[in-house]
Amino acid sequence: MDALKAAPDVYSLIMENERVRVLRIKFKPGQKAVMHSHPNHVICVIKDGKVKITLPDGKASEVTLKAGQAIWMQAGQHSAENIGRTEADNIVVELK
Repeated sequence: MDALKAAPDVYSLIMENERVRVLRIKFKPGQKAVMHSHPNHVICVIKDGKVKITLPDGKASEVTLKAGQAIWMQAGQHSAENIGRTEADNIVVELK
């Protein structure tokens, strides 16, 4: 499922063209995004945060995000949960 449809309370569209789609992700503490998918993408971290990422097979990992960090992610499915104490704020640039 597309991230904007799976978690419209977390993801918002900033812009889209024929090459990229740019999303804003704002997770309040404890907030979750159900299983969804992204093509290859880059996450640009705006605010420090801590999230739990769960893959379709149930394997989960905790990720500490640092402001200013950029993270490359391969295409795939996952669910996400803000397990930190502060709002997590990120920009996602999906490649088409």
